[in-house]
Amino acid sequence: MSNALTRRQFLKAAGAGTAGAALFGSAATLGFRQDSYLPKGGAKMNVVLVNLDSLRRDHVGAYGNGWIKTPNLDALAKESLRFTRPYPESIPTINARRSIYTGVRTWPFRNWVPQRGETFYPAGWQRMPEDQTSLAETLGENGYETALITDTYHQFKPSMNFQRGFGVFDYVRGQERDHFRPMKATPEEEVDRYTVAGNDASMRDKVRQYRANVSGRKGEEDWFGPRVFLRGMEYLEVAARVGGPFFLVVDSFDPHEPWDPPEEYANMYGEPTGRGEPIAPNYGPSDYLEEDELGRMRNLYAGEVTLTDKWFGAFVDRMADLGLLENTLLIAFSDHGVSLGEHGYTGKVAEAIWPELKDIVFYVRHPEGRGSGQTSAFRAGFHDIAPTVLGQMEIAPPQPMDGQDLTPVLEGKGPTSPRSHVTLGYGNYSWAEDDEWALSVRNDGEESRLYDLAADPKMDKNVAGANPGAVKRMWNDYVLGDAGGQAPPTY
Repeated sequence: MSNALTRRQFLKAAGAGTAGAALFGSAATLGFRQDSYLPKGGAKMNVVLVNLDSLRRDHVGAYGNGWIKTPNLDALAKESLRFTRPYPESIPTINARRSIYTGVRTWPFRNWVPQRGETFYPAGWQRMPEDQTSLAETLGENGYETALITDTYHQFKPSMNFQRGFGVFDYVRGQERDHFRPMKATPEEEVDRYTVAGNDASMRDKVRQYRANVSGRKGEEDWFGPRVFLRGMEYLEVAARVGGPFFLVVDSFDPHEPWDPPEEYANMYGEPTGRGEPIAPNYGPSDYLEEDELGRMRNLYAGEVTLTDKWFGAFVDRMADLGLLENTLLIAFSDHGVSLGEHGYTGKVAEAIWPELKDIVFYVRHPEGRGSGQTSAFRAGFHDIAPTVLGQMEIAPPQPMDGQDLTPVLEGKGPTSPRSHVTLGYGNYSWAEDDEWALSVRNDGEESRLYDLAADPKMDKNVAGANPGAVKRMWNDYVLGDAGGQAPPTY
């Protein structure tokens, strides 16, 4: 077949260090490769996208975290081009996936109409427009088998259509507020056990529904992240046996809240408080939490990250054992982060766009080793994924895309169009950032916050009042400029 190392050969060669702790590896990690892993005769490589919902960049070892165990994401960094300044084109869940699937920006959320029956519907939270072609549709028309495996239930709500173009779509039921089982089945004392005194009614209801959904859960494989990746592995087994190019999206809602990993992971970074468990954060100011409760929330999130990393590694390990890594473009990323008390907020709040919410992970692992072990400071975004995949397959996009093909960056040539700045949006708020400044602003131009990135990289000190010229320039040139000359709407 090929001279790529098997997982067991890799682990033996790498030893028991950091690489050996990971669940997968390849010949590229050890510095040798053949001329090409790609099949001869013009066949297309496979494509796998893995989305890890709410994974913060500062919680991954490859991005500098020293206390949370993410050996598999760290190992992937050694085999991938890792982007150091990626950003979400828009936030949150549904908005991000629209741009991932289409290559078309969703911000500035014009002509948005709330979906009937939703309880959480920030601006832009809507189905893929019918006049936009999804990546799955395009690849399917070019001979690919297409599959979506996810527990991100928002994509399957009435009036949504995110399964468009997928020949197989496997929906793991029961995450978060998914109306999978009667929520009234959860005893009030169980709700008390998995909430804290300061949790609002909305979060208590989230926990009530979630705990009803997971009743009967026993071993680790019953948790949602493991279930999603196990089903992904089942698909890989079939794909390897049947042959032919495939496009697989594995979209894991974890490490999104509720954060209730198995006990081994829940207590990996600290012990319980002895009171209720803060598994679901209020979306707002963090002053409802006692100091030890906030610390426990952070530890529970960290445990969820490590659990997710383990099963992501098992999934990639299965790709390696099946020989699929030799012919698969793997892109792994997160859609956004989550606030854990930084800047006085928890959850995902539109006016609280700071690094903890906007900083994501983004890896591209090419089967030929292009960019392997390298980093890029190019500001890659979600809308670059679809054009990059199509560019690698030499398939012309069926319609103009706002993103760009990252192939030149993979080849070390630099981007086709450098980005001097980025803009993104969440609800009624926009964010703009260049090498010098970062600006958060409401879409009517009010509530400006400005940060000097050189002096204040964590963005703790608002200096908008002392720098009105910078605020005006970023508003006019970046926010208004990227929004087409007209301020983004407020709803």
